[in-house]
Amino acid sequence: TSSASRPLRASSTMVSGMLLGARAEEEAGRHELSGMGGLYASDLLSSSYLVGGAYTFHFSEDLGLEASFGYARAKSSLVRIVEDDTSFTALRLNTPIYIYEGHLLWSLAYGKLRWFASSISRFDMYLAFGGGVTDNQSAQGLTGSFGLGFKLYFGEWFAVRMDVRDQLLQQELLGQSEIVNNLAATLGFSIFFPFAA
Repeated sequence: TSSASRPLRASSTMVSGMLLGARAEEEAGRHELSGMGGLYASDLLSSSYLVGGAYTFHFSEDLGLEASFGYARAKSSLVRIVEDDTSFTALRLNTPIYIYEGHLLWSLAYGKLRWFASSISRFDMYLAFGGGVTDNQSAQGLTGSFGLGFKLYFGEWFAVRMDVRDQLLQQELLGQSEIVNNLAATLGFSIFFPFAA
């Protein structure tokens, strides 16, 4: 694939340790398996840890389809206070949250980072658009999702990834139902197949 088909092209120029230029490895037709962990911040519930995984098929140099799964816990300090004061069980606390999503990934920019004028690592920045289902006792209906991601490659088949996703869904708590923005921020790794691009 020629560099003319990619966004934000530039001739190879070093700027503060960052080199913008042509992609060294091909991604079209490759499979990616990822493991991730981080923070799940809910509008109506307290923040919780988040663990999950993803599979991505890169059907071109710019675009990929990702299927992901996430697991968190439902907690709420406000609900606990209300229940303690009224002896009314509004929500079963510390229950699982399952997140099933699919995203279209679009590579926004790429380049290389030089470490102390020696080794060079490739990076990719991408946008994610998609949705899915959030399965827990307070969620209702479908979940819309969008966000930004960054991958830093070490060799042809291994990368460290960072992702932030904003999830829009309808949740009900203490008899009130509203559209909320839940934020998922994760750090993880990816392994690409086949190993050689």
